[in-house]
Formats: sequence, C-alpha cells, structure tokens
Amino acid sequence: MDTNGVAAEETSNQVQVRFITKLNPPYKVPPSSISIPANLNRHGLSILVNNLLEAGNEEWKPEPFDFLINSELLRKTLEAFLLDKDISTEKVLEIEYIKAIVPRKGESSLHDDWVSAVDGSNPRYILTGCYDTLGRVWSASGACTHILEGHSGPITSVCNTKKNAAAKTDQMVATASKDMTLRLWKFDLDDAPRKFVASKILRGHTAAVQSVAADPPGEMVCSGSWDCSIRLWYTNISETDAGLVSVKRRKNEDNDEGTQYEGEALTTFVGHTQCVSAVAWPQKGTVYSGSWDYSIRIWDVDTGKDTSNIFSGKVINSLDIGGEGSALIAASCSDPVLRVWDPRKPGTLSPIFQLSSSKNTNSWISSCKWHPKSWLHLLAASHDGKVRLWDLRSTHPVAELASHNDKTLCADWWGDDTVISGGADSKLSRVNGVSLQ
Repeated sequence: MDTNGVAAEETSNQVQVRFITKLNPPYKVPPSSISIPANLNRHGLSILVNNLLEAGNEEWKPEPFDFLINSELLRKTLEAFLLDKDISTEKVLEIEYIKAIVPRKGESSLHDDWVSAVDGSNPRYILTGCYDTLGRVWSASGACTHILEGHSGPITSVCNTKKNAAAKTDQMVATASKDMTLRLWKFDLDDAPRKFVASKILRGHTAAVQSVAADPPGEMVCSGSWDCSIRLWYTNISETDAGLVSVKRRKNEDNDEGTQYEGEALTTFVGHTQCVSAVAWPQKGTVYSGSWDYSIRIWDVDTGKDTSNIFSGKVINSLDIGGEGSALIAASCSDPVLRVWDPRKPGTLSPIFQLSSSKNTNSWISSCKWHPKSWLHLLAASHDGKVRLWDLRSTHPVAELASHNDKTLCADWWGDDTVISGGADSKLSRVNGVSLQ
C-alpha cells in the first residue's frame, strides 16, 4: 500500500486523520480527511505532509515537521500513541503539524579558561564570565569588543542590568566572583575595543558570590553567596555612595582611566543554611533563590521575609522563572532531572514536570533557562556537554545540541532562535536556527 508516496505494510491498521496547522500559506494542506497507516511515526507523517503540500505547489521544497495530538508532541508511532492515550480510532483524528526545530551549529569563541556564565538578554551583544577572572562582551560578528578587568577570582555569574536593546550608550552589566565581590560596569557599544575597570564595586559578602540578578528596571541587583545570604544593592553610581576610590591606571589605547565607587548592601535576606547558588528577580517586589540546602525560596523585597519555601530534595544549581503566566519555577539540581514547579498552587510542593533524557546519573544539569517568548520551551545545560531543548508538550527533548567537548556550565537564549552556552572546554558556543512556534 502507498499513501501519497509513504510506503506501509499491507497488514497495517488504518486511521482516518485530518491535518491542521496554524501556519500560514503555503503551509496549509487540504482540510479533507484521509486514511493513513497507523504505524507511521513523525518522520513518516512529515514525508506525507510534504507530499500533500507538493501536490498543491510544484515549487514546494520539503522541510521537516513535528506533530501534536491533543496538544502533546508525537514521539512514537500513531498506533502506540493512540493506544497509550486510549484514543478511539472510530472518529477522524485531528493532527496539528508545526515546523520542526533544525538547529545549525554556529561559531565558537575561545576563552582562556572555563566559561562559567553567559547572558544573552541584549540582542546586540553576548556577555560572558570566565574563570580567568575576566568578563567579556561579544558582538554579533563574534568579536570580543570589551574586556571587563578587575576581579581577583573566577567570575561565577553575570547579568545585564539595563535591557534597552536600542541603546548604544550607557550599557550596564553586573558580575559576581569568587573574590567575594560584585562589580558594575558601564560602557558604550560604539567604544573602540579595550579593557574596562568597574564603575562600582559591591562589598559585603563574606564568602564567594555565586549568583547575581537584576530587577526589571535595572535599579538594583541581588546576589547569592556561599555565606548563605542574599544581598540587595543599588546600581546607581553617584557621589552619595560611600567609599569613593580613585583608581589610578596608566592610560593607553587598551585601558581606561576613571574613578570607582564602592557600594554597601541595602538589605540582607537570611534563611538559607548553605550556599545560595541561584537568584532570580523577575518582578520588582519578588526575589527567588535556590540553595544547596535543597530549598527554593520566594522573598518579599519590602519585608525581607520568605513567603514560600519549596523543598526540592536535591542541591539546587540554578533556577529561572517563566512558562505559563511567567510564574513557573524551573530548576536544575544535582542529578539529570529538570524540575518545574507552579508556586501558584497552594499546598502543592511537588514538581508539575520532571524531565530527563540522560541515563548517566553523573550528568548533572548545571543551568536552565526559559525561552523569553514561549511558555512551553526551556533549555537545560548538562555536564555531558549537551544543551537540551525541552517542550513541555513532550517527555523527550525536541533537540539535543552537542555544544561542548566537556561539561556545559551555562546556557541562555540570544534573540529568539539562537542558543548560547559556555563550557569547561573554554568555549562560548552559538547554535542558530532554533526557531519555535
């Protein structure tokens, strides 16, 4: 038997289906139902849909598709899926097709040591932090345009404090380090490539600073440390800041000369009993934190009290807030499982999703990140060198990106369709073409 060019065994059961899509023409197939073999998987269905599209458009060029049945991605044969979900074959089955993700390996930028932190929230540049104590700013062309010099220990976390993508001037970023300090850096994108010293140094932690995040307006940053505390800091740089320090540097074409300010923490949140390994500040009045004490806490900025305490049962390596209503907590732990909680459900402390594809129990997930525009998609960077793209409509990753030859330590989105990551192979990796719908 042959269904529009798709071969199938004569003994295969048949299913009446109708293909639907939210894609615009020329991606729409005829709306009539057809009979197809039940043993087709998504690859066979993709061939079938391409044949249908080609029949109505001689200039059609085949491309891969994914398929949704009742809002769940198909990752087995139609027959197995219908059996698992107890879906009747007596009625016409509607199958939605969407564009499949086809990543394209991009450029890699070599550093001098582990690339431990990356931020892609500004589409004009990529910010990285490295174990060689330097922060770096990378242009879209892959050139290193700014070197942020001053930390005396490895950089553990970085973030953009101002997310005005249109602005070329007054960019500000924050870095956290094992030297127990945070530093704020101001630069213009049109500056000639050179090294910069920090505009402001934030002192107060008594142990290595592991994480940093900015509030939405960029007026403050919060930090998590091995001293078990979370501290909040102003980002403004003014004469009112205590501890004005004049930095005398030899002025040449590679270095700037200027004045540094030192800032003290506005407030300190206390409650965690081990390292605060991750912080997030998605709403102005709420800070999220994850710790090696197995807990995720939600803090009220005004009162300094934690309003929720979720016990994960594992060490927390990273967390990010996004998903439905920008309210879901995704966290990576000391195992290969990516967990997602919904704190809006009172009394529910169990994850609503637990996603894993690695059979290697030592392949910890080091970092996770929601897509900035999709409620369904998130990244997970793993110690096996891969970055996995997850769609909450499937229990299997929709893409596995072999980005590094050693542990992947961090990952983020850059723009809507590029995945960036840093690894223990000292590389910043870019993978393009990760288009979502």
